[in-house]
Amino acid sequence: MTHVTLRSEFESLIDPYAPVAQVATGFDFTEGPIWHPIEQYLLFSDMPADVRRRWDATRGVVEMRRPSNKCNGMTYDADLNLIVCEHATSSLVRERPDGRREIVASHVENQELNSPNDVCVHSSGAIYFSDPWYGRMPVYGVERPRQLGFQGVYRVPPGGGAPRLLVDRYLFDQPNGLCFSPDERLLYVNDTVQALIRVFDLGSDGGLSNGRVFASGIRSELEPGVPDGMKCDQRGNVWVTAPGGVWVYAPTGELLGKVRVPELVANLAWGGADFRTLYLTATHSVYAIATKVGPRHEPYMGARSRGAATAGSAASSASSASAPAAPQLASGDMQLDPRRCAMIIQDLQNDVIMDGGAFADSGAPGHAKQQRVVDNVRRLAEVARACGVVIIHVWFVVEPGAPGVTLNAPLFEGLVDGKALVRGSWGAAPVPGLEPRSGDFVVEKMRMSAWEGTRLETILKATGRDILINTGAWTNMSVEHTARTGADKGYFMVVPEDCCSTMNADWHRASINFALQNVAVVTRADAVIKALG
Repeated sequence: MTHVTLRSEFESLIDPYAPVAQVATGFDFTEGPIWHPIEQYLLFSDMPADVRRRWDATRGVVEMRRPSNKCNGMTYDADLNLIVCEHATSSLVRERPDGRREIVASHVENQELNSPNDVCVHSSGAIYFSDPWYGRMPVYGVERPRQLGFQGVYRVPPGGGAPRLLVDRYLFDQPNGLCFSPDERLLYVNDTVQALIRVFDLGSDGGLSNGRVFASGIRSELEPGVPDGMKCDQRGNVWVTAPGGVWVYAPTGELLGKVRVPELVANLAWGGADFRTLYLTATHSVYAIATKVGPRHEPYMGARSRGAATAGSAASSASSASAPAAPQLASGDMQLDPRRCAMIIQDLQNDVIMDGGAFADSGAPGHAKQQRVVDNVRRLAEVARACGVVIIHVWFVVEPGAPGVTLNAPLFEGLVDGKALVRGSWGAAPVPGLEPRSGDFVVEKMRMSAWEGTRLETILKATGRDILINTGAWTNMSVEHTARTGADKGYFMVVPEDCCSTMNADWHRASINFALQNVAVVTRADAVIKALG
């Protein structure tokens, strides 16, 4: 089955010929998929059958709960408690691993909720859910009259409390799927009846404002499918069930492409050891498809097994629970968890370090060769990718004429005078051997630091990375500026000095031996490779 590419960006998210594998079938109507990040299984619901099941590649399908109160959408909180939307009870519940069941929300204005449908958890611990009335219809719920005269979207504060209505009570006909953007500044909510997606700004108090239509016309007279389940990927694209399968929208609202699925899709969730498998609950079956992109980082994805922590004092345990541990140094050898690491490859572009580049007269090509920086970065990146480290290429790129570049420093004046790093030119391209690979990220900038005016931190938050392996050119400028700001932001910075270069050895040593010693772990490529295991 060939998927539909409408814009070229779609093929950076999924192979247009990626097979859609049926992993299980024979159900009434599947919904609510969610992947357990430690035990590695998919949990999903079947509302008409009133049963909840799990699937994994070893055991196949196993029944988990019957009756299930006709549960629909599910997710986990940061402690891996299961949050469940129940149609039969008109409740949102929390199921703890020890079997305890708690009501999170069941009433508003002293009246029963309609039937909580889909749910997502904010990094603060607040829970957001939609409340259409499908669960008061036959087959998918328990037929009974409604007490509320509207269908809303709600927030339960961290620690619990009464649900707060977040939208005008008559804005939605049937609010359904909802998801946060990677940086949690936006909440997307779709409406099955209106066949559209709305997006809202998320305030500091958890409220919603500035609601507007993000995408509309999600319907077809030729194929079955409606807006239902919805997820945001790590790059901010929105994946929503729709006619023929799943439609994928860019953060701008442009339709990028369509994932074709043999049955009507009701919901979707990423899973697998690397969260690069998209699981689709589709009518009578569950399907799986490999993607090139993963989900936005949900709070539960960073959960670890209760037995996985190294034994230590109570004080150490309390400290590590509230803040991530620094890169470990044992007997002089660094130890890095690849799941927490991202590698930045910065400014290794032709104009910067190659003979014939705009800055060749600075001495940069000679020092890059002396440092063997391209070979060292390439070697480290290959190992890092294989270990699961996120690779982020940071490029200085300007439009012809360098509009927007302020001439407030000699570096920027030289860039403009030399007509350097112009988009589409040889000079702006990455040096041979350091081209982005499938799954890598590319961040563009117009200042020295990789942070200034870029989406770098959005990517890091989305992928759950807090340790940065900082490489590239120039050591005493871009690399040092990025390390300083990263340290201020609370990231652990690692600088392998043989993966950096500048205009000459003296400037390199000054930065490495003094400034960077105060904001980063300064080391070498071989030590980082060993630390990654």
